[in-house]
Amino acid sequence: MGGDASPEGRTRSNERPGRVVARTALVTGATSGIGRATVEVLTHDGWRTGLMARDTPRLGKLARDVEGWGLPCDVRDAGAIDDAVARFAELAGGAPELLVVAAGAFSLGPAVDLTVEELDRHIDVNLRGAILTVGAVLPAMLAAGRGTLVLIGSVAGRKAFPGNAAYSASKFGLRGFHEVLLEELRGTGVRATLLEPAATDTPLWDPLDPDSTPELPNRSAMLTPGDVAAAVAFVAGRPPGVRIPYLPIERG
Repeated sequence: MGGDASPEGRTRSNERPGRVVARTALVTGATSGIGRATVEVLTHDGWRTGLMARDTPRLGKLARDVEGWGLPCDVRDAGAIDDAVARFAELAGGAPELLVVAAGAFSLGPAVDLTVEELDRHIDVNLRGAILTVGAVLPAMLAAGRGTLVLIGSVAGRKAFPGNAAYSASKFGLRGFHEVLLEELRGTGVRATLLEPAATDTPLWDPLDPDSTPELPNRSAMLTPGDVAAAVAFVAGRPPGVRIPYLPIERG
């Protein structure tokens, strides 16, 4: 099978922009953690996936490996989001059937020490980036009368934990945005789900070394990215008339 080495990955010889491909998904934060696991699970289940991420070299390799479309994008940049979504529509022949908003920022620290820079980073990635990505995809979904939005929230978006000031502010905000979506999408054929996983063992924990910090959960006790990705696939696989507004996920 031939193909180029660009971030968009392989293009089959019989594919051209505008060709309609069945079961298409678009995933943000696609090269790491929950986003990457979601891409892998969806690919296994037969979805053709557009991958949005900042890490262009890693994005290109993963796109080739899963025969998806690599779409370089920083979700803090509204123009980059619009460009990535437009390119996806060109390659896939329209809006994705599934959007998974998995790009995330995470750090810990007391509210009294919170800096403007850390606050802005959490809000820009976890909240503003999610809202802008949904806004870029939703009009075409509404026009098509179908589609599923999956927002990756957090248990910290409905429960307070010390040290989570910026992160919780962004994830509580995401929950509020999702609740508005639920009301506005009734009867449109488009559905939205907020996944709220407990602590998940992703690279976001690497700078914090939780196994050496007694007040943090050990990584062995956390969910895996694959656990959350399996929940995404479950939601995406429900019949069109079934809505799952919220799905908390925790270790048994």
